[in-house]
Amino acid sequence: MQHRTKGKAVTSPAPTQIALINGSFEQPAVSGNALLPDASQLQNPQHVPGWLTTATDHLIEIWHDGFNGVPSADGAQFAELNAYQVSTLYQDLPTTPGTKLYWRLYHRGRLGQDTMALDIGAPGTVVQQRQFTDSNTAWGFYTGTYTVPPGQATTRFAFRSVSAAGGDPTVGNFLDGIFFGTAPSVTLTKYAIPDGPLEVGDVITYRIAAKNRGGGNAEALRLTDAIPAGTTYLPGSLRIVNGPNTGVKTDQSGDDQAYFDPAGNQVVFSLGNGATSTQGGSLPNTDTLPDGTTVEYRVTIDEASAGGQVANTATATYENRLGPTPETLTATSNEADTQVLPAADLSVTKSADTTTVTVGQTVTYRITVRNAGPNTATGVTVTDPLPAGLTFVSATPSAGSYNPVTGQWSVGTLAVGASATLTLRAKATTTGPVTNTATAHANEIDLRPGNNTDTVTVCVKPAPICRPCPSPSGSGGPCEPCPPPAIDPA
Repeated sequence: MQHRTKGKAVTSPAPTQIALINGSFEQPAVSGNALLPDASQLQNPQHVPGWLTTATDHLIEIWHDGFNGVPSADGAQFAELNAYQVSTLYQDLPTTPGTKLYWRLYHRGRLGQDTMALDIGAPGTVVQQRQFTDSNTAWGFYTGTYTVPPGQATTRFAFRSVSAAGGDPTVGNFLDGIFFGTAPSVTLTKYAIPDGPLEVGDVITYRIAAKNRGGGNAEALRLTDAIPAGTTYLPGSLRIVNGPNTGVKTDQSGDDQAYFDPAGNQVVFSLGNGATSTQGGSLPNTDTLPDGTTVEYRVTIDEASAGGQVANTATATYENRLGPTPETLTATSNEADTQVLPAADLSVTKSADTTTVTVGQTVTYRITVRNAGPNTATGVTVTDPLPAGLTFVSATPSAGSYNPVTGQWSVGTLAVGASATLTLRAKATTTGPVTNTATAHANEIDLRPGNNTDTVTVCVKPAPICRPCPSPSGSGGPCEPCPPPAIDPA
């Protein structure tokens, strides 16, 4: 069961992990064969981890692959149940009543047909589960299950010698590839980096940690993660951060252990030891691989996510192959959430009622600000200070207020698709070109700031001059009519 927190992953505890130690007798390493002390003899650095024996000398016999012509069944080493004495080889494991445990093993005779028994139960009251008889020509492979009965907090898993060809108590019953424990249990923990809140255009790095908190290996492990809605996959960002097959991966299917699937808009990773471009590998439990394996990819936040959140979960499929037939299992990560800040797209359009005036005349500007979204724009202002050569006459905003001292029009809030207009009047006072610029701002990030500004230039010419009429005495030239005076609407 998973829970979610803002941008982080929280996974509830997995079932109790139960697995044998050193099930294939790989430790300590030997070159031919050796009689070594069992796990009770901790003072001896050459003791065999995990395994105990009922032999009074506490010795376990380990063989290397190929010694005396006998190949190992799993790994490079195996054990002989009969060392110097007819005995029982066992491990005691903490268990939870009701837990289903799986077992599997390889058995082989040494000189001929050897027989051993598998005993499981509480220490002192074990119950024989089965006997195995195999010749010295091939390894026999066996599987089974055991359910821990009520009240049994410790379970003994033991191999007891029954008989050996030749009658020599120091010879017989090879063992290898032993497993006794819980099924694999993969947990996925997903992280979104950074936590946020983020903006449109920012990049989110997703990391998914896969850990096997069960007993057996998780086989054929494949992780799939759909690219979350409102984001776009960032090409070339696939990577296995730790665990088997670490490194950068290509986007192309068939190249390596990961790819981006454009048709399904998802990323796919094949994970674990032995993973290929087409098949998942084997992920050991956290006793063997404490950190599991972690993958990573990146997405860019799209405009559609503005003012909302990006949510995403990953899934994995794997197989439990401890039983006679593979069992397909599924793991789902926590939901990684990233808050995305609102965004807007303000645009400004500015015009003048005329592009040429004379000194003393009034020019009328109209400034329109519009919000194209995708979110409501708040705290909208338009800065439109009058330049030198113009004197403020009046301002009429359709929304908000205009301050002639600062030249700032405080619009307020603009919903998606809404607009507001300011009619601004000013008197021309000096000749020459007069350029006037309006620029819009809002609290939200602007997706297209290039259209936030507009400029208008008005040409101011000198006021017209007329020659005076002749005096009554008749001096002076002819009278040249003056143009009618300009009427100032202010």
